[in-house]
Amino acid sequence: MYLKIENISKKYGQVEVLKGVSLTLPVNNTISILGKSGCGKSTLLKIIAGLEKENTGNIFLNNIDISNIKPSERNIVYLFQEALLFPHLNVFENIAFGLRIRKISKEVIKEKVNIILQQLGLEKEALKMPDQISGGQKQRVAFGRALIINPPLLLLDEPFSSLDVETRATMQQLYKSIAATYNITALFVTHDLKESLIMGDKIAYMENGSLTVYNNKKEFIDDIKTGVAGEINFWNAL
Repeated sequence: MYLKIENISKKYGQVEVLKGVSLTLPVNNTISILGKSGCGKSTLLKIIAGLEKENTGNIFLNNIDISNIKPSERNIVYLFQEALLFPHLNVFENIAFGLRIRKISKEVIKEKVNIILQQLGLEKEALKMPDQISGGQKQRVAFGRALIINPPLLLLDEPFSSLDVETRATMQQLYKSIAATYNITALFVTHDLKESLIMGDKIAYMENGSLTVYNNKKEFIDDIKTGVAGEINFWNAL
């Protein structure tokens, strides 16, 4: 497996936030992690990224134990709910940032950024500043900035939760398309039931720091604790 997480536990004082969490993820796959706020989803992502330190357990990426590697050396990209663009850089330069700090030539940067802009439908916004574009466009820029450095792993922490329903649906489909194009391996955290089903090749459910990983979507839907069956019954009753 490309990503392997073994027995990750985390405490803050006496509060056990993660309880022996394990999962595996093949390359070029996205796993949706569904769960209510405060169940430990974001803490797990931060540990994988190296932003928090686990109390027990190990993280392997492409068969390399990265548990004690500095965050800056893991080359993992973490996308938050907010796009967190650089306010002093235009759209083009926000996307180009990762290549510029890697000293890539100007010609290659221009070529790569223009390709990303086209794929994300942002050609007309290239010279605009972040405060001149919409929330959905900002998230596209954040995706572009992440994708252009070809990260080995993408961590998505409810990236569409602040968007309106229509824009959110558009971004979900865009992500699926981009993930296929760039062979993305990712963890997608959400508290939205429908979104978890749409986004994940695999699905997991986190509750009170414990993680259940399902073999397929039917198994996920049939598990009463996920709430899927109840929601289906509700809509069928209308």
